[in-house]
Amino acid sequence: MEIGSFLELDLRYTGELYSGYDMARLNIARAGIYHCLKVLQCDTIYLPYYECYTVRDFLLSKGIKVHYYKISDDFGPQIGFVEKGAAVLFVNYFGIMGFERMKSIVEEYENVIIDNAQAFYSVPIDKCLNVYSPRKFFGVPDGCYVIGDGAAATFLEEYPLDYSSSTAGFLLERIEIGCNKAYSSRMKNEERIDRSDSMRMSKLTHALLANVPYDDIRNKRIKNFWHAHSLYKKINLIDPIRYIDEHCVPLVYPLVIDDGEIVEKLNQNQIYTGRWWNYLLSETDNTSFESLLSSYMVPIPIDQRYDKDDIEYVYNNLKMNMK
Repeated sequence: MEIGSFLELDLRYTGELYSGYDMARLNIARAGIYHCLKVLQCDTIYLPYYECYTVRDFLLSKGIKVHYYKISDDFGPQIGFVEKGAAVLFVNYFGIMGFERMKSIVEEYENVIIDNAQAFYSVPIDKCLNVYSPRKFFGVPDGCYVIGDGAAATFLEEYPLDYSSSTAGFLLERIEIGCNKAYSSRMKNEERIDRSDSMRMSKLTHALLANVPYDDIRNKRIKNFWHAHSLYKKINLIDPIRYIDEHCVPLVYPLVIDDGEIVEKLNQNQIYTGRWWNYLLSETDNTSFESLLSSYMVPIPIDQRYDKDDIEYVYNNLKMNMK
């Protein structure tokens, strides 16, 4: 026990969103997916092509055999034969795949892992292992939850405890000096994550996640998403509300428009959206849905930092710069 000396951050531990579940707290989502494979005792997995390469590379580094499948233009899996004893991973894309939609996708498969990295608020589905990545939704340096039926917390004694404070300064720097100037510090944290093996969640991340205003953030994201949809629905080449329900709290507004230059034009105006997973353009057919998303999907920010005026500012800027 340590008594006295300097004061620490005053965190009140108001509670995590997920409690009372059979759960493992880990450091990163890719490690969480590998943890699921250990729990399921599977050494083979079926992954969608449209998934971050870091997941694939991490699993391959662990000796996991990886098969790939395509998705249809309604984000449904196009899977034929599945090897006996293999696991199948399904992604809740952009956080817009409602509970019944995801349940209908997984029900005919065994050894199912649901990647909710883009869908932190989505309700865990029974008889599956559900993986969550809080750092995509909140200001934390790392973290992952694995929630499942009865066995998600096994093997935790095999993982060392993570320590994240040495590279978490970017969260404080962003407040004082802004995103651009803090970006190099943020990348140091990303480099630490990329070097990380499977670990238990750091005490810092756990403490921060116990102090998030989850309801306020949920409501703000939902409100911003629907306002964005009211602006973009006439130009969006996909229907982002087809499967949405009351459980959905989107990560971004997924706008697909036939303009390969718009992301750079937005970037020049300090509207940073990026382009997800361009590497897929060399790995998938140029007529595939994956190729369309990789080429033309613009992840419009709708998170808790913004309000109606910000959403409209991005829309007006985009409309002005569209070809």
